[in-house]
Amino acid sequence: MKIKFTLNGRPTQVDAPPSMSLLTLLREQLGLTGTKCGCDTGDCGVCSVLFDGELAYSCLLAVSGLEGHEVTTIEGIAGPDGSLSDLQESFLHNGAVQCGYCIPSMILAGEALLRRVPDPSRDEIRAAISHVLCRCTGYQQIIDSVQEAARRKRKDMESAL
Repeated sequence: MKIKFTLNGRPTQVDAPPSMSLLTLLREQLGLTGTKCGCDTGDCGVCSVLFDGELAYSCLLAVSGLEGHEVTTIEGIAGPDGSLSDLQESFLHNGAVQCGYCIPSMILAGEALLRRVPDPSRDEIRAAISHVLCRCTGYQQIIDSVQEAARRKRKDMESAL
């Protein structure tokens, strides 16, 4: 089945079985291994991507449902020149990267939140990342990172005025 969709800002066409998961397509056919496979049942969240701007489990999305939609993976949020996004830099600065397995999805969860809520509270951040399990960080550094990225965005917007 030929499917056309936008992947990381670029028009993409793939030929894949309609029942194949987006996770399998990304990792095995397209070589985008930043999206991780954890449980493959939608319980852990480490396979999360942005689907039309909202956090979604790629292991539960079938290729047949991609037509005309937009998918963003961790590889797609860097700057056009390949530089890290403010959120990615904040994760590094705050030591939010331990084993790294959940971090791509945590960053995408934070990105989805910041697109909707420019100045999120710690509780809003906790709720946004609650669908992605982490065993290493205790979540505090991740919450700090999202708050720092929000401050950076606000500062950049104020400077542009």
